[in-house]
Amino acid sequence: MNNHLKPLIATLLLAGSASAFAASSVDLTVKGLITPSACEPTLSNGGSVDYGKISAKDLNAATPTFLDAQSVQLTVTCDAATLMALESKDNREGSDYNNDLMEFGLGLINGTEKLGAMTLRVRSPVADGIAARTIGSDDGGSTWFVERYLMRNILLSVADATTVTPMPVQLLTSELDIQPVIAPTSQLTLNNEVAIDGSVTVTVRYL
Repeated sequence: MNNHLKPLIATLLLAGSASAFAASSVDLTVKGLITPSACEPTLSNGGSVDYGKISAKDLNAATPTFLDAQSVQLTVTCDAATLMALESKDNREGSDYNNDLMEFGLGLINGTEKLGAMTLRVRSPVADGIAARTIGSDDGGSTWFVERYLMRNILLSVADATTVTPMPVQLLTSELDIQPVIAPTSQLTLNNEVAIDGSVTVTVRYL
């Protein structure tokens, strides 16, 4: 071998080895902020809405049946003015008969039949005594738009009447309208009593 080529080959081998070693490790960065304030969400009536007993004969066979809308009061109380949003989790995930991200499920019959769905609308929000409006974000808070509904895929925050930017709030009150709908009974087995079993967890997220 040409003696002039040996240093060059050695240099190339070393460069290749360095690349291999560099690819064998990766850095993990953990970030976050600890906020001195805390917020607590509450619902009137213990967060319970009861429709009692409904006769299957009063439900539509070929079309959905909308039950009467009911409301509870939603309150978020913070230690101090805080940038925050509400995040909703469907505890009956997979039972929404429309498979619509805007809706939450009402449970299953026989483990497979989807009983129905419900929407949750936040109405007449008041932030620290001032009328406000609700806004939503489907990208974790990077961008915001006017939105009135709690949904499985968005954050819901509050803004003043002229912007779509979250505002700090210490006390937020609003009405929460619940609108359930029962699937067409032709799709359901209703030989026995069936429980309307909607359940949603609303959690405060700090922005």
